[in-house]
Amino acid sequence: MFASKFSKLIACVFFVTSIATSAHAVPVTGQPAPEFTGTDSHGKTHKLSDYKGKVVVLEWTNHECPFVKKFYSVGKMQELQKAYTDKGVVWLSIVSSAEGKQGNLKPEQANAIMLEKKFASTAMILDPTGEIGKLYNAKTTPHMFVISKDGTLAYMGAIDDKKSTDSEDIAGARNYVASAVDQVLAGQQVAIASTTSYGCSVKY
Repeated sequence: MFASKFSKLIACVFFVTSIATSAHAVPVTGQPAPEFTGTDSHGKTHKLSDYKGKVVVLEWTNHECPFVKKFYSVGKMQELQKAYTDKGVVWLSIVSSAEGKQGNLKPEQANAIMLEKKFASTAMILDPTGEIGKLYNAKTTPHMFVISKDGTLAYMGAIDDKKSTDSEDIAGARNYVASAVDQVLAGQQVAIASTTSYGCSVKY
């Protein structure tokens, strides 16, 4: 009887541990990208699985972050967005700043910024609870993720290899996101599938 009770206890502990582990699991390249549902600044719902068959880019952003301004102030992020959305890529800019913290946006504020900065992303998803950000373990702005047509996470990490806030560094940088998207679109294996992101911390 003791052995039976002990076995049940071990099974229970294993079950609880499994739940805790899955709840805090981090995304892994080469594995299915975590499913999510989010609402954009126009009130439209976006579900990742709805975009199966398309390449998807997730871009964590904060309009007040100097590392984000590095790209948007000179139009480079917008150029990248347009280059790939023109090729059928779904590009979702995600704001996970909590209410009252730097970068948090109400829908009307988000739309005004997108118009002013001439965003070319598919949509801006507002994630003030941080649910999507924590699901993807998004650490910085920017933090980039590329998802292949079959829903596999193909790349995650930094936008490029120049960890600075200086826009002049963009020209000589290796853009990991552009390389990853190009390779995915060509049906190739992504050469560099993971890097360490840099930027401001996500304001959960």
